[in-house]
Amino acid sequence: MAISALQKLTSQIHRLPYLSSQILTRSSATLTSSPSSSKKVADRLVKLFAIDPEGQKREVVGLAGQTLLRALTNSGLIDPDSHRLEEIDACSAECEVNIAQEWLEKLPPRTYDEEYVLVRNSRGRILNKHSRLGCQVVLTPQLQGMVVAVPEAKPWDIP
Repeated sequence: MAISALQKLTSQIHRLPYLSSQILTRSSATLTSSPSSSKKVADRLVKLFAIDPEGQKREVVGLAGQTLLRALTNSGLIDPDSHRLEEIDACSAECEVNIAQEWLEKLPPRTYDEEYVLVRNSRGRILNKHSRLGCQVVLTPQLQGMVVAVPEAKPWDIP
């Protein structure tokens, strides 16, 4: 039934020369622009390295404009269920990571809200200057090659 409907639609399109030429022009433009679309995605790739809790260095690939949390979650280093939202208001610091010293100056400073969440969840320990929330770090091409450490899950995070 779907095939016959498609055949009827095709024959109707061919009867209308203006509409037919518009569809052909748009579809051929889409086909010729797809390689450049994939190039745009390739241009947005940001490759970085994460040290997992076992001390293994792993390559992580994210997209510029995406959060570090998303890239780490997609690579399996952070459990997506431990951090459901990328909003600072809902954050409980399960996405806390440590940024290597040489990359700290390439990141914008912590916001007041990020600092507040990190301090609130430090549970009395001294806040590490390398600590950042993965949900608040937005990847940029300048962060290509950045090194981050993903700490072990906090005791209250373990099911």
